[in-house]
Amino acid sequence: MNSESQPSSIGPATPFADLDAQGLNLHAVFALDTLPDEVRETLALGDAERTRYRQLILVGHRGRRFWTALQERGMHGAHPMDQFVTECIAAWMDGPLHGHAWHQVFPGQQTVGLQSLGRLAGWHHPSPFWVGVQQDWGSWFAYRAVVLADTDLPLTPRLESPSPCDSCRDKPCIQACPAGALASELTGAWQLRTCLDYRKQSNSTCQDRCLARNACPVGAAHRYDDAQISYHYLHSMQAIRSYY
Repeated sequence: MNSESQPSSIGPATPFADLDAQGLNLHAVFALDTLPDEVRETLALGDAERTRYRQLILVGHRGRRFWTALQERGMHGAHPMDQFVTECIAAWMDGPLHGHAWHQVFPGQQTVGLQSLGRLAGWHHPSPFWVGVQQDWGSWFAYRAVVLADTDLPLTPRLESPSPCDSCRDKPCIQACPAGALASELTGAWQLRTCLDYRKQSNSTCQDRCLARNACPVGAAHRYDDAQISYHYLHSMQAIRSYY
């Protein structure tokens, strides 16, 4: 059995089997009232919501199975990925968790501190190329849903693992960045403007991919296929051209 076909839930497996089947194979359950204040502030909860919901469920994916499931379902709607996730969450809550009150915060209209939740779950370590990394699956994961619910699922222990960047001597990501924009001893912090300006060039090699991210050797078995990488980066280019 290869790494893509192994069960990959973080936390209790059985309640999440339906999500696993759709490639939504990362999960973390938090007690809502024990979340750090700065995280709860981003949720902007009213008194009624604090009373009604007990848990926050963070759902993500690693690897390629989610993209495959999306292709099998079809790319429908203006935001096909978010729409597919919303359908999966609704079906899941109406299945094994039927009868529980719930509210999907993300995808939605509200801003949510996804990386803060990722750090609490132990999924996120900072990288020179400004994408979270984890030592087993590298940067090839994403946050897909945040759900508030009145469930009583077992809480998920934090995934304790060191940052893979700390033990990486060669830093191939820094060497691979054609814009020289990554955080390093020479550049200091990540140079956002330098990165965006290079990506907007007509002959840029980073319009439909991040060469620095692709050069990272961590989690190679979970790397997205080229079509998925291109989909994400071309969509980000639309936002970059609109706002920068």
